[in-house]
Amino acid sequence: MTVAEYNRCVDQYADFVFRFLMKSVRDEAAVKDLVQDSFEKLWRIHGELDAQKAKPYLFRCAYNAMIDHIRRDKRTSDLQQSINIPQNAFNQYTGVQEILQQALQTMKPEQRSVILLRDLQGYQYQEIAEITGLSLAQVKVYIFRGRVFLKQYLEKTGIRSHADLEEMA
Repeated sequence: MTVAEYNRCVDQYADFVFRFLMKSVRDEAAVKDLVQDSFEKLWRIHGELDAQKAKPYLFRCAYNAMIDHIRRDKRTSDLQQSINIPQNAFNQYTGVQEILQQALQTMKPEQRSVILLRDLQGYQYQEIAEITGLSLAQVKVYIFRGRVFLKQYLEKTGIRSHADLEEMA
């Protein structure tokens, strides 16, 4: 990968990596650091890496950095308090987007990441496996279980079907 290809990679993927990490970390300063660290790792091997493999490598670095960050935060603070949903949240409608965000925040980080990569970013299963370092079978399991969890979560909030979502939106 040349310096010009690296610069194109920064231009093309910086926003995508930022948004991907922001969905899980939710701390803009920390996400900026994680994005910078990911691009730094890419820079360190840019001479050895094929430009076609830069995107999966970059997202894998970002994913691993995010997991490390979340694990570090778990040790230093009580993460459960920050993601617990108040009981009265189910009694009043706050918007479909907010309900989905709440549901995503209660998922395990690995599961949330594969759901976001598949359903929000549109990656194929094999690409997700490369990015996360998980096996293809594990990616499929996480996505299936994540979707089942989201469906059950939405049903708890009173959303039973796609028609209910359309009415609320």
